Amino acid sequence: MTVRWRQAVHRLRPRCFLFTGSLLLLCLLRLLCVRVSVRGGLYLQPSVSSPRAQRYDINCTAVYELEPVEIGRSLQLRRTLTVEEDSSAVSLTSDCQMFLRSRGYHEVSVRDTERSFPLAYSLVVHKNAPMVERILRAIYAPHNVYCIHYDQKSSPAFIRAMQNIAHCLPNVFISSQLESVVYAHISRLRADLHCLSDLLQAHSAWRYVINLCGQDFPLRTNYELVQELRALNGSNMLESSRPSLLKRQRFTFQHQLKTVPYEYRSIPVKTRATKAPPPHGVQVFMGSAYFVLTRAFVQFVQSSPVARDVLAWSEDTYSPDEHFWATMVRVPGAPGHIPRSAPDVSDLISKTRLVKWNYLEGSLYPACTGVHMRSVCIYGAAELRWLLNYGHWFANKFDLKVDPVLIQCLEEKLLERRRSLSVRTA
Repeated sequence: MTVRWRQAVHRLRPRCFLFTGSLLLLCLLRLLCVRVSVRGGLYLQPSVSSPRAQRYDINCTAVYELEPVEIGRSLQLRRTLTVEEDSSAVSLTSDCQMFLRSRGYHEVSVRDTERSFPLAYSLVVHKNAPMVERILRAIYAPHNVYCIHYDQKSSPAFIRAMQNIAHCLPNVFISSQLESVVYAHISRLRADLHCLSDLLQAHSAWRYVINLCGQDFPLRTNYELVQELRALNGSNMLESSRPSLLKRQRFTFQHQLKTVPYEYRSIPVKTRATKAPPPHGVQVFMGSAYFVLTRAFVQFVQSSPVARDVLAWSEDTYSPDEHFWATMVRVPGAPGHIPRSAPDVSDLISKTRLVKWNYLEGSLYPACTGVHMRSVCIYGAAELRWLLNYGHWFANKFDLKVDPVLIQCLEEKLLERRRSLSVRTA
């Protein structure tokens, strides 16, 4: 090799290294992530060629039958699970055609009886986008209508995932008014009220509206739910009970929003100031934040001076969503109202939500096979059979980070029911 040739190679070598390094870096970025901007913030979104919800190799029929070996396998899978992040939901929903095809939204079949009885949903959510998408897929029907209210404090990735879903599905939309939701505060009630107002304006003649949070899951197919709602014959389904002395303090004393040094950061705190009695001589009942309401009842709440004044009176109470609906359904003249003299409607009677409280396990419920959070069970796979056969329409709480096998098996069992009903009614 001549001296001139060596000099030429020496001059080219840094350029080759620079070019090769740049190419490798470009490939790495392409494989790992793309940068996405949401409301001025930046986050990394994993790039996938065929996004799908994560699936596990499990025999759900064996889990349903409580076969020890398969229950053991579900526990083993639970210990080794890979947590899906909000960014994975962004990837899943970023290409509408791929998203709808991979998750089977176009494959949802409905009968004429379902189509003639459309439903509406209000989903008030704030985190865990993969779980929210799984809930939506489980309750989805093309003739129903869905309002999503996300918390203004939610992460950019979560917000983008919700916006993507609404963009991909014409019967799903984001609430026109968004709250920064605070636990046990009036903002939680307002979030549902915003969605209810939007749903009344939607181009759908829905019959009933159901509200859900990000840790709920259905226990019935849309067809089964419609059959049970028809049987209500215009009645509402929700809890409504006379309050205990302890719970009366929630609305007999004024509460102020204060910063606290634990999980919620700020909550309404009781003061010594007593409140005036509720307006219009209304008797306050307690229930939960969750309901199944007729369209006529929602229209009544939106237009009634009684509802407006009770809502204003509730501004400084603790967790007003747990007494507002339970109280309004007892107002004489409200569509589908429950007479004040009627017995309490507890969470065991109301089919809106099945919740397992740890202090009732062993007496009313079997033991929780998942974990507990603030006295409530986050279900495990061994509760699959109990959940599906108890008789309620929805249950709380579920979490992909606690037991994704249970969510997968619920999806499979509901799909089996849907297919079985299609064969029987064909």
